[in-house]
Amino acid sequence: MEEMDTMQTSEYSDIAPDAEKTKVEVKVDAPGGLAALPPASESSEKWRQIGEQISGFFAELPEYLGEFFSEYQRPLTTLGLILASVITVKVTLAVLDAINDIPLLAPTFELVGIGYSAWFVYRYLLRASNRQELSEEFKTLKGQVIGQDTMS
Repeated sequence: MEEMDTMQTSEYSDIAPDAEKTKVEVKVDAPGGLAALPPASESSEKWRQIGEQISGFFAELPEYLGEFFSEYQRPLTTLGLILASVITVKVTLAVLDAINDIPLLAPTFELVGIGYSAWFVYRYLLRASNRQELSEEFKTLKGQVIGQDTMS
């Protein structure tokens, strides 16, 4: 046991070998009165002010939000549409990937695509008169989408 004490003493002796041992006396007037708390009225007054500020903010919040949405309606709508389109594309790709994992559906979809492409070539691209018809339909659709008269 003495060996342990000497090891601990020698271990910590280089920290402060010439340090003085100081005694601190604490004088307390009344037992249990170490910390003096501020009067309850000051503390409750501060909390009341903070509570009033918070409740005032929440009371004005619908008005702030209404002004914000009315001022930034177009950018928020655009942002919402972009976000909705990204989500739609991701969901569509996930559904197609899930369908593609079903064993016989992927080759079936490929056959349907090849068949539709063959029909489109036969119907619209094989003869000159049909190509002219396709061109007119495309111009009509373009005029409807853009809103201009493309017939002139």
